[in-house]
Order: sequence, then C-alpha cells, then structure tokens
Amino acid sequence: MCFRIEKDLIGSLSIQKDLYWGIHTQRAKVNFDFGFAKVHPELIRAIAMVKKACCISNKELGFLDSKKAQAIITACDEIIEGKLNNQFPLDALQGGAGTSTNMNLNEVIANRAIELLGGQKGEYCLCHPIHDVNLHQSTNDVYPTAIKIAAIFLFRTLSDKIAGLQGVLQKKEKEFSNIVKIGRTELQEAVPITLGIEFGAFAEAISRDRWRTFKCEERLRVVNIGGTAVGTGLCAPKEYIFLVIEKLREITLLGLCRGENVCGETANADSFVEVSGILKAHASNLIKICNDLRLLTLLGEIIPPFVQTGSSIMPGKVNPVVFESVIQVGLKVIANDMLISEATSRATLQICEFLPLLSHALLESLKLLIKANEIICKHIKTLKVNEDICSHYFDKSLGIITAFLPTIGYEKAQELLKEFKKTGTEDLKKFLKEKLGEKLVEETLSPYKLISLGYK
Repeated sequence: MCFRIEKDLIGSLSIQKDLYWGIHTQRAKVNFDFGFAKVHPELIRAIAMVKKACCISNKELGFLDSKKAQAIITACDEIIEGKLNNQFPLDALQGGAGTSTNMNLNEVIANRAIELLGGQKGEYCLCHPIHDVNLHQSTNDVYPTAIKIAAIFLFRTLSDKIAGLQGVLQKKEKEFSNIVKIGRTELQEAVPITLGIEFGAFAEAISRDRWRTFKCEERLRVVNIGGTAVGTGLCAPKEYIFLVIEKLREITLLGLCRGENVCGETANADSFVEVSGILKAHASNLIKICNDLRLLTLLGEIIPPFVQTGSSIMPGKVNPVVFESVIQVGLKVIANDMLISEATSRATLQICEFLPLLSHALLESLKLLIKANEIICKHIKTLKVNEDICSHYFDKSLGIITAFLPTIGYEKAQELLKEFKKTGTEDLKKFLKEKLGEKLVEETLSPYKLISLGYK
C-alpha cells in the first residue's frame, strides 16, 4: 500500500496516499478510538458550510487567490452534497472542544482542493489545511456555529414531523368523537368521556411541542463566527468578521446573526441547554402518550396495527412494540438532556471544552425524535377502536352515575347505586334506564353532553 509522509509538532506519520485526511485526523483517530458513534454527518455538512462562507469572505477581501479559493469552495460543496462521507472517521467523543473534527474538515477540504488544482494529496504548498482552509478561523468559533446550524435544520424537520403527528391525532379525535367510554384517574375508573376527547388531549400536548420546537430556531440563530479563539476576533481582519456572517446567511438561508457579545457566545453554551429542555418536554409527552396507548391496548379499547410476532415462545402473542420503542427513544432523549446540561456546566472560563459530547447528544436527540414522530404517526394512523369493549366498560362502570348529579343530586345518585348493587347485575346503564327513563339516560350520556363545558 502506498503512503505519504506528513509532519506536525510531534513528528512524522505515514498516511495512506488515497486518504483525504491528514496527520491531525490520523492522530485523533488513534487517540479517541472509543468505538463510539462517529461524528454526525449533519455536523460535518454544517462545518463545510462555515468553511465555505469563510473562504468566500477571504476571497472577496483578497486574502485568498481566486483559483485556490474556488477549489476550496468546490470541495466544500461536495461535502455539503454528501460526498466524501467516508473521509470523516473520527469518534464523536474527543478532547479539544472539537479541534479534531475541525482539522478533519480542514485536511479533507485541502486535499480535495489540491486534487482540483492538479496536485497530489499532501502537497500542502498548493492548499494548506490551516493557512488556507482555516484562514481567520478557530475551532472555537467554527465548531459551535456549525452545531447551531446543524441543529436548526434538524429542528425545522422535527417541527414538521410533530405537525404531522398532531394532524393524525386530530383526525382520530374527530373519528372517535362519538365513542363514549369511561375515563380513568389513578388507574381506576372515573367519569365518562369520549375516546375522541382522549385523543384530543394527546393532540393538544403535541401542538404545544410543535410550537416550542418551531421557536427553538430563535434561540440558536445567534452565533460566534468571526470571534476566533475566545470571541475577541484576534488574528481576523475586522472587515472579514463583518462579512463572514453575511456569507454564512446566504449559504445556509438561515436568519443567523453574530452575537453582540461574542466572548459570551464563545464561553457559554446555555442556549443548547434551553433547546434541549424543549426536546425533553416533547420526549416526556411522547412517553406519556405511548404509555397511555399501551394501557388502552391492554384494556382492549384500541387495536393498534399488528406489525410483528410478539413472542418467540408464546404463539399468537402480539405486543405494543412500536409504543415501547418510542418510549425508549423518549428516555434516551431525557438522558441526553442531562449530558448536555453537564457538558455545558463544566465549561471553564473562555471555552466549553465538552462541545463534542454536547453536539452528539443534541443532534442524536433531534434525529431520534424525528424518526420517532414518523414511526408513531404511521402507527396511530391505522389504529382502530373496539367499540364493544368501550361500551362494555362504560355500561357497567359506577362512574357514569356522576353525569346525573346535576339532574338528580348526590343523595339520589347514592341511593340508586346502593339499590343497583343489591341486584347483583353489572349493567348500570340498563338499570338507570329502568329507574330514570331511557330518554334522560341517553341524553345525559350522549357524547355531546359528556364533553360539553359545564351544564345548563
């Protein structure tokens, strides 16, 4: 196998000639070989967008010649399009606040640019990873800016997926609007409701999640690009600092802006904690809804679609596996929220050293929730109701007597229940028809009366 020799502060290293990454990436690949997940492709793509914006700014201001700059821009575009994905081998968990990932991009872009300029990989006199690709930048402004860009794109997708789930739940609310059933509190029978209003409550919670996630972009649009190492812009020209954010807006089509206090944006990562809290809220709602749907499946009131065999030993067993999988996604997101909070709080002085863990956890949560919403939306769409089971629980529940209190009063209702218990039968609704008249019972227990706000 053919190799090229590259050098750095530590010494020399052999790199496979066909690889686009260089010595910094190779050392990081060995140093951080945890066997964990790789850096998210969305983050790689976002860093390439940042590099492109920096290159265009440096080109327009005369810091890079046009031919070299165009090669760098083309290399960035290829990465943004998803090419060269196999050239980003680093573990997501790494020291240096993201420096290794930043250098991985610098080296891959530089070597691809060298190819476009007619040279061989490693001929850094044609295009240098630091002097050219990383010109007027630091990991400390590139990396956090890229995390925010990647997160905004994923938040937009998540908001759309949540909207889809909200729509499906609202359709079920309408579909089940006339199906009366018994409500439950403390895992005990309570007062009568409709299955429609039960699904309407799910839809309402999800609608809040949709709005919250939509607004997260406002919390992430303030970036620190141009701040270089600690936010002061040291080693970057003033005209570049003002131009690069404009170019980044044009490339991403996002409403990004440079922070008023760039040192503060560089030293603090609390905005990630804030938006992670929104993801945790959505995860909590998904867990609650899926657990409720499991309970309704257990009771037999709803019939989820049969998607796979439930047991390796019990023939015919069907389990609510999709609901269970989404609950586990929710638990993972809640755990990631703790990691994001911890990583943020452990930042010291002018930098957040643990951005690699933070970024992986945040982007992982977003991607998991996007898929979870897709999966549960599809599942609920084909969910059916067992009206006979709903009626069975409803007709025999002592809780339905509560609906008659405005008409007959508490004492009369209590007397009727005592009398009913003496009959030894289970159909309270039939008993009430005999005692109060069919018309009153049907009217009182109608879907309209059960869900109307108050009584006249």
